[in-house]
Amino acid sequence: MYDELASKSNVDYIAGGATQNSIRVAQWMLQTPGATSYMGCIGKDKFGEEMKKNAQAAGVTAHYYEDETAPTGTCAVCVVGGERSLVANLSAANCYKSEHLKRPENWALVEKAKYIYIAGFFLTVSPDSIQLVAEHAAANNKVFLMNLSAPFICEFFRDAQEKVLPYVDYIFGNETEAKIFAKVRGWETENIEEIALKISQLPLASGKQKRIAVITQGADPVVVAEDGKVKTFPVILLPKEKLVDTNGAGDAFVGGFLSQLVQGKSIEDCVRAGCYAANVIIQRSGCTYPEKPDFN
Repeated sequence: MYDELASKSNVDYIAGGATQNSIRVAQWMLQTPGATSYMGCIGKDKFGEEMKKNAQAAGVTAHYYEDETAPTGTCAVCVVGGERSLVANLSAANCYKSEHLKRPENWALVEKAKYIYIAGFFLTVSPDSIQLVAEHAAANNKVFLMNLSAPFICEFFRDAQEKVLPYVDYIFGNETEAKIFAKVRGWETENIEEIALKISQLPLASGKQKRIAVITQGADPVVVAEDGKVKTFPVILLPKEKLVDTNGAGDAFVGGFLSQLVQGKSIEDCVRAGCYAANVIIQRSGCTYPEKPDFN
């Protein structure tokens, strides 16, 4: 399938990966060189080299673990009428080892960071890496953020998810993921506001003050649960003819949100920035953006 796609004339190659998308968008929104760092696993091949170049061009400090045997992960994306379907070949992305994280030059990035974001997808790869970072964040009063990422994570990796949730200060997800999250826990509700509230009130690790749950719903309002209360924020509506590709919209939302959170802005501003970034990304192919943001 990949060979067939690569042989077509209108093929774009865009650096991806859920967490990396979010970090690239946050970096773009911040426009401050070296504000962000990223770790993940690539192969020693041409796609791996592309990835390194792309991260550098985006201004992200990337410390990749380079796997000797597996090729760099790829994802085939077919877009029809603005809606996407994905076939991922995770390959090297599945091979990250906590040994890489523990190397002094890499752990230094963790030490330096004040905010740490990991997508839920990583629960299937290296839960021990997540645990190390989560415990470090709790012990050092840092903000730790995660994403539900996909219904299958909520359904089949519940134990791994359950173990790390007490450490999570901000949890992101979309309405489909939230409903599955509720269903596997027997909450018997499909009401997103109710689910967001319940997620925000799940037990916390010692030293953690509270959890904020942020659930996006496509074109419907963003739901935020905090301190036992729920707020909703409208998204920027886009006429159908302007929609190019929904790929990376959720990742971009997190990136925009992060860009304001790290500056100490209000939840309202964080959500506004998230919606702005997602709106920019869905008008372009893949998780890409113009040279400069136009957010104020």
